[in-house]
Amino acid sequence: MQTVDKLIHAIELQQQGDLEQAAILFWDVHTTDPTNAPALYSLSLIAMNAGNLPEALRISEYGVKVAPQFAPLWLVLGTIVNSLGNKEQALQYFNEALALDADNIDALLNSGVLLRELLRHHEALSRFNHVLELEPLHLIALVNCGILLTEFKQSEQAIAIFKRIIALKPDYDYALGLLAYEQLHICDWSEYKLLSAQIIEGVLAKQRTCKTLAFMSFSDSAAQHFQAAKLFAEHYCPKQSVALWQGERYRHEKIRIAYISPDFREHPVCHLIAGVIEQHDKHRFETIAISLGIDDGSRLRQRMLATFDQFIDARLMNADKIAQLIKELEVDIAIDLAGYTSDSRTHIFAHRPAPVQVNYLGYAATLGTEYMDYIIADKHVIPEAHHAFYSEKVVYLPDTYLPTDNNLIIAEHTPSREESGLPAAGIVFCSFSHDFKISPDMFALWMRLLQQVPNSTLWLMSRNEISQQNLRAAAFAADVNPTRLVFAGRVPLIEDHLARYRLADIFLDTHPYNAHTTAADALMVGLPVVTYMGDSFPSRVAGSLLHAAGLPELIANSYEKYEQIALNLATQPQLLHELKQTLQTHHATTPLFNTRAFTRNLEAIYTAMWRKTELGDARDALS
Repeated sequence: MQTVDKLIHAIELQQQGDLEQAAILFWDVHTTDPTNAPALYSLSLIAMNAGNLPEALRISEYGVKVAPQFAPLWLVLGTIVNSLGNKEQALQYFNEALALDADNIDALLNSGVLLRELLRHHEALSRFNHVLELEPLHLIALVNCGILLTEFKQSEQAIAIFKRIIALKPDYDYALGLLAYEQLHICDWSEYKLLSAQIIEGVLAKQRTCKTLAFMSFSDSAAQHFQAAKLFAEHYCPKQSVALWQGERYRHEKIRIAYISPDFREHPVCHLIAGVIEQHDKHRFETIAISLGIDDGSRLRQRMLATFDQFIDARLMNADKIAQLIKELEVDIAIDLAGYTSDSRTHIFAHRPAPVQVNYLGYAATLGTEYMDYIIADKHVIPEAHHAFYSEKVVYLPDTYLPTDNNLIIAEHTPSREESGLPAAGIVFCSFSHDFKISPDMFALWMRLLQQVPNSTLWLMSRNEISQQNLRAAAFAADVNPTRLVFAGRVPLIEDHLARYRLADIFLDTHPYNAHTTAADALMVGLPVVTYMGDSFPSRVAGSLLHAAGLPELIANSYEKYEQIALNLATQPQLLHELKQTLQTHHATTPLFNTRAFTRNLEAIYTAMWRKTELGDARDALS
């Protein structure tokens, strides 16, 4: 058989799935023609798909040396190197493939995904747009473009793409949730009821209608959150067949804790945890940061670099390598501070790199996995009746699960109402939560409050002009003058931002996704928070904070009760004054603002977890 005929037959066998016979023929071709690029490419691909990455790497590296003009060899080499964890090198190889074949869709897609992982989003978007120029209906490229556009706050374009995806494939994974969630980001509620119902019905039918973080804005059911998490975990980050930690007992002088997060930067999670890391007992605990996100050069980033015993920038490492690193570091307790949030890497924990693995703080829900041992909470955010809706074992802190940083100094200067765009007189209702947390039912309630409280103002934090237009339109439709909505701008320093809260009278919480860090900020400054405490973790956080602050009377269990509490505060100046005085008086004694005591309680939990592993009982621990 001629070499060309062997090659054609080998390709046919490969396409038919007879890889063993195909490989034999490809090797025959290679023996006759050592520089035959298609044979080397196919041999690399067969080895890679069989999981033999060293062999695939050897063949493809040889291939690009002897046939450097064959783009598919650079593509497969980049794919292999990426699988081995060298992202920058992989990108170079993908770029080599594109230099030879600028319209190679696989190279464009692979490099686009890699650029997204490297947080080089503008370049990634360019690659996916190029794919769409070649194939306008390419679903993977459409989805990636849509998600990247959300990162750039280009909501209208993203929404248009998500609608295109649904038109092409109505059951495309998570597309319905992507559309509805982005509409929330611009306060477009035109399809809210319809899409919410479809999303929830889909999750209950075990369909991938919505990712878990977005689902928190549509459902106030812990049981439904659990169902959504299990569906997502099974698809996104299933348990690996081989665990890295095999029951070894480490004998460290200190308990070795690794905090894993993309948010060691100017971010709410970092603001919350910074004081805890600084307060850790350095005689008993060794702290390691595994940083997955960007270095934004902020003061907070510098503070974290100075605080941890080790700070490892793992942004360019893949999940496998990070998991292996955690194992090599002999980490006793690995803490996921991100869950299913932006730029997180839950896959790390799927490899079981540590004896104890904990879901904490950055994600207000269960992860729905087998391999996270604990979730740290309090009795308010996860009542005992809800334990069945968590795959993790629930462990309680005594007051609230949410830490605060009492090292943070609020600016002494308070801007004037005029400087902040507020009227000189009248009640100021404040809600500085993100746009996506504002539900149409809650906004309707806020409009009723403005109607009942003359000269009152609603002070919001929308950073999106489209959102502001939609909110003003919704106010007008509710017979409220849109000028009574005032939108706060950004200020560079957190100290100055917090000082602005002094201008407000009442903080109005959102539902079903509460204010979390923002509610803690309001209470820290002495601003009463009115909340509706629902049936799910994210809808119960502000209630937890109010219990810790000694103000449970500001917690409602319905929209009606919420409205009544807020109206009473707005129309009874003495009652409002007394509540503010209570917050100011109790600030020094309430557990909500005692970072040191909070850290000692958290360390007691860590110690109990560690002792259980020492006894050979990694999960069945802590009641």
